[in-house]
Amino acid sequence: MTFTPAEYVGMLALVLNFIAYRQPTANRYRIISALALGSLSIHFALIDATAGAVVTGLAFFRNFIALRWQGPFVLWFFIAANVVLWILEAVSGAPQLPLVFAYVSSLIFSIGSIRLNDPVLIRRWFILAELLGLGYAFMVGSLEGMVFNLVNLSSIILKMLQDRRV
Repeated sequence: MTFTPAEYVGMLALVLNFIAYRQPTANRYRIISALALGSLSIHFALIDATAGAVVTGLAFFRNFIALRWQGPFVLWFFIAANVVLWILEAVSGAPQLPLVFAYVSSLIFSIGSIRLNDPVLIRRWFILAELLGLGYAFMVGSLEGMVFNLVNLSSIILKMLQDRRV
C-alpha cells in the first residue's frame, strides 16, 4: 500500500497531536500542538482544502504567540485575521458550508485558547469546535483530519467523564 505525501503529513499531524496531549506543561503542549497543527495545515494544503490549511496555519502561529502573549491585542488580531481570511475565501467562490465550519471552529479555538481560563468551560466550547472541524474534514474528504478531530473529541470527553468521577 502506498501513501500520498498528503497522507504522510496527515499521519505526522496525528502522531504529534497524540504526543502533545501527554505533555506535562501548557507551554510544551502549545509547542507540540503547534507542530501538529502546522503538519495538518500542510496536509490540508496538499489536498486543496484551503480553509483548513488557513485556519490550522493560523492556529500554528497562535500557539507560538500564546507562549508569550495572551492579551486583548492578540485576541483581536486572531479574530480579525479569521474574519478577513474568511471573507476573502467567501468572495473567491469557495463552497460556503465548509468555510462556515472551518472558520467558526477556528474562531472558537482562538477565543477559547486566548481568553478562557476555566478548563471546564474551555472543554465545553472545544467540543463544538472539534465537531465543526470534524464536519469540515468530512466535507473535504480528509481521513487524517477526521481522525485528528475524533482523537481530540475523545480526549475532551474522557477528561470530562474522568472529572465527574472525582
